[in-house]
Amino acid sequence: MNLTVYNNKKLKGEITIPADKSISHRAIIFASLAKGKSVIENFSFAKDPQSSLNVCKNLGVDVYRDNERLIVDSKGFFKSCSQNLDCGNSGTTMRLMAGVLAAQNFDATLSGDDSLSKRPMKRIIVPLSLMGANIVSNNFYAPLNIKAANLHAIDYDSPIASAQVKSCILLAGLYSDGITTYKEPYLSRNHTEIMLSYMGANISYNNGIISIRRSELKPLSIKIFGDISSAAFFIVAALIVPNSEIIIKNIGLNDTRSGILKVIENMGACYEVLDKRDVCGESVGDIKIAYCENLKGCEISGGVIPTLIDEIPVIALLASQAEGKTIIKDAQDLRNKESDRIKTTVSELNKLGINIKETNDGMVIEGKTIISGGVEVETYKDHRLAMTLYVAGLIAKKEIMIRDFEWVNISFPEFEKLMLSLLQ
Repeated sequence: MNLTVYNNKKLKGEITIPADKSISHRAIIFASLAKGKSVIENFSFAKDPQSSLNVCKNLGVDVYRDNERLIVDSKGFFKSCSQNLDCGNSGTTMRLMAGVLAAQNFDATLSGDDSLSKRPMKRIIVPLSLMGANIVSNNFYAPLNIKAANLHAIDYDSPIASAQVKSCILLAGLYSDGITTYKEPYLSRNHTEIMLSYMGANISYNNGIISIRRSELKPLSIKIFGDISSAAFFIVAALIVPNSEIIIKNIGLNDTRSGILKVIENMGACYEVLDKRDVCGESVGDIKIAYCENLKGCEISGGVIPTLIDEIPVIALLASQAEGKTIIKDAQDLRNKESDRIKTTVSELNKLGINIKETNDGMVIEGKTIISGGVEVETYKDHRLAMTLYVAGLIAKKEIMIRDFEWVNISFPEFEKLMLSLLQ
């Protein structure tokens, strides 16, 4: 589906962002490992979390909907499945489930679509193999054929800050003898640690090292809040579309996810957090934000990168509307996403007249730029790039046509409807 976006409106009003995708993945997988009935409120039915849900159902877990709730009735273990377990486009599904399946008493195969089959799996295969896992891959790419094995604990010092790798090893540690420890160069998203602790796992965090022992999870009620990675597109839109002011309700504010808020502060933007509260161990609130005419460029690097890695394409767009130079560094893992997000972001924003250059581990953006538009742009089957280009169209001098916009359905099928509800 091709979509044309025009510049003719401001954003006003309130919206509620759909459920956090990262939390939804973990909720369905962890609830499937807990013996008994768990209740998940506000589960995301975007395509990626749906992949995790389908994999768990194919492994024998009874899951059904009760109005707006998802009921997970599990015996506390998985059953073997004769068919490949299809992870779709979801790297989270594949990497987290690999950690669980590596310790089972049956063989299983995780597969995915063409895009997922090009994403690197060596980062999980190596540590899992050190734990005793037996994984056959296509030269460290999917499909992953995981053989039955008994795992043992390891002390793992990860070369990258990746929540998916961390979650994979911690889940394998749930089934391993001894104490598994995990250390990373920067603290990545910690939703796994929070939810495992909430569900009774024997897990601790001390001096940058996470430790986990063999544990049984308890079935509980899990409430899922709005996804800040999805909210980022509305945050940026409100900041760059003149005369805009919006409230985004019920958004996760976890420090390991909300790096975009630190960035906009550094750029000189103001926002207000309303009704801040705790939900299942996570910080949640409403965000009020408005147009900012005097944004300033800044450097984005180091430990903040894992807290905003998915938001970098739309942050690059934001930087084009800030005075001066913005430098994004230490983001080389963007090259391993649904597309090479460094290359594709630079390519498509350049088409719009933005002065942006690619570097080995990021990009350099010169502002303040008038976005010309009047062109066709590509999504490269990347949902976050598609939404970034939509936001760019809201301030372009001429309309832009976005090819294959339907890829937004991977994470945010409600995106256009919510955006249109704010445009006045």
